[in-house]
Amino acid sequence: MRTLIPLLLAWLTALPALADNPEVELKTDLGTVRVELYADKAPATVENFLTYVDSGFYNGVIFHRVIPGFMAQTGGHTFDFQKKETREPVVNESGNGLSNKRGTLAMARTSNPDSATSQFFINLVNNARLDATEDKPGYTVFGRVTGGMDVVEKIAAEPRGRYRSFPDAPNVPVRILKAKRFDGDAVAANKQGDQGEQ
Repeated sequence: MRTLIPLLLAWLTALPALADNPEVELKTDLGTVRVELYADKAPATVENFLTYVDSGFYNGVIFHRVIPGFMAQTGGHTFDFQKKETREPVVNESGNGLSNKRGTLAMARTSNPDSATSQFFINLVNNARLDATEDKPGYTVFGRVTGGMDVVEKIAAEPRGRYRSFPDAPNVPVRILKAKRFDGDAVAANKQGDQGEQ
């Protein structure tokens, strides 16, 4: 068994790194949600999303449409429900084979399949009816929650209905305080440095 361990470790290190898929942290009023983005399956959508992340666009936006048993949507409105100015829409990539399963991220859009800009939602349940079919395009899945799904559930449990124009918005706005790329290697290096200083 001991002789197999070095071989197993060598095999694991030879596998393609999953680091090809970028990760993002969404720090909200109710906790932090970490997501993995499927750059290989939805390249245009992920590039679009990361452009918004890197520019600080998502900092301060609220979850303005939360429907328990369905999804939690964010990415377009400020604390006072003002719609933010966005970039050009991104092409629909819903035919990428990914399904709107619980915990996945998908782009919000109008009836025009290629109208998604900055708004996205987190599926609270399996929503296969939002997937693409042979007859119609769906809602592009481009990532999944890898940590903090309990935070998403807290957002979904917030009381709603105070705002007539936004009846599905939480009564006390829940913001994304900061959206940033997550660099696990940098975090590990910082931890090692901290331990060395003790």
